[in-house]
Amino acid sequence: MAFDLVQYFVEQVKIQKPQLLSQLSPEQRQANIEEINALTLGKLITLWRKDEDVLYQEIFTPNHLYIQEISRHLTTSTQNKSSLEKKVLEQATTDILELQILELKQLDTAGSLGKRGLRELVIGQIEHLSGQAKDWVWSTNELTELIGSQPIEQEEISLDETMKEFNQMVNVQHTDAHTDHPETTVIETVNPTWAKIAEPIVALVVLYILFEAVTKVFA
Repeated sequence: MAFDLVQYFVEQVKIQKPQLLSQLSPEQRQANIEEINALTLGKLITLWRKDEDVLYQEIFTPNHLYIQEISRHLTTSTQNKSSLEKKVLEQATTDILELQILELKQLDTAGSLGKRGLRELVIGQIEHLSGQAKDWVWSTNELTELIGSQPIEQEEISLDETMKEFNQMVNVQHTDAHTDHPETTVIETVNPTWAKIAEPIVALVVLYILFEAVTKVFA
């Protein structure tokens, strides 16, 4: 199972954007952050499927106008049933989507994931998103395969444990890369010490045999 970005992003929103939806009660704020997080992350998955080159470029060089366009599309969709006012919803959606893209860029850089690694990471979030939002969320972001889905049971883990999981994923990926290109090991032949000691003796024996042979020839 891929590294859990769903929980990771929610935690990052709490840390980096403490004022986001702060006018709501703690329970409502948590619920809306989780809902919008699923909405935008699901949209990133569908966008990646449509054209990974474009999305990867947008992650590598974030464009605020591009992010706003996606947020506006999600907010104004007739499928969107959020209880938030449209203006508040659009701003929150933009803020969370922007954070997700910046975090993906940082994870890409930190883990040297590249397009292939990032694809596996993003597409792998479908498992973590399963059952995490109401069906209107999946209709809005076009991740329709999750309509009617149920949560996949998994233990809640801390942010530190989540980062350890990411590091393990990166290490496995790098190990696989090294496996694809094994290094050639050069084995040096080491002569034993006794061979070095015996070399002069062998030379003397050879010289003696040659001397005897020459003596017999001229005798």
